[in-house]
Amino acid sequence: MRPPPLGLLPAPAPPQAPTLDAVFRDHHGFVWRSLFHLGLPRAQVDDAVQDVFLVVYRRLVDYDGRTTMRNWLYGIARRVASQYRRGAERSERRLRVVRPPEDSQPRDATEAARYEAADLVRVFLGELDEDKREVFLLAELEGMSATEVAETLDLNVNTVYARLRAARLRFEKAVARHEARHRREVRG
Repeated sequence: MRPPPLGLLPAPAPPQAPTLDAVFRDHHGFVWRSLFHLGLPRAQVDDAVQDVFLVVYRRLVDYDGRTTMRNWLYGIARRVASQYRRGAERSERRLRVVRPPEDSQPRDATEAARYEAADLVRVFLGELDEDKREVFLLAELEGMSATEVAETLDLNVNTVYARLRAARLRFEKAVARHEARHRREVRG
C-alpha cells in the first residue's frame, strides 16, 4: 500500500498555548521565590508576583516555546524586580525611615536556628554581585541545571560554572566565618 500524497495528509495541529490559569498554578511558587531572592522585601513580593502575572497575561500569546516557561517567567520576574528596586531606592532616599522591628520572634531554639540560617543566606546574597547571585539562586535554590541557568540568563555554560564555583566558595567562607563567630560567642 502506498502512502497518500503529501498534499492529502492533514496538517499537524498547532501546539496548544498554555493558559494563564495553568501557568499561574504551575509556576506561582517559582515566581514568588525568584522575586524574593532577587532582593525584594517580603512585603513587596506579593505585589510583584501580581505584576509578573499581569505581564504574562498580556504577553502569553507571544510565548513561542523556544525556551522553557520557567526561563521565560524568570526573565519577566527579573525585569519586574529591577523596577521595584529602582522605585524603592527613590522612595528610600525621600523618606529615610527607621527600619521596623522584626515581624515575628522565634518560638524555640530550632526555629531560632532557622531564622539565623535564613539571615545568613540573606546577608550573603546581599553581598554577592548580581551576576553570581543570579547563578547561585537559580542553581542552588531553584535546582536548575547549569544548562538551564545558561539558557535563562543567556550565558555560556562555562561562565555559569565559573560564577557558581566562585559563589559557592564565598558561601563556604561566609558559613565558616559565621560558625567561628558563633563559637566565640558561646565560649565568650
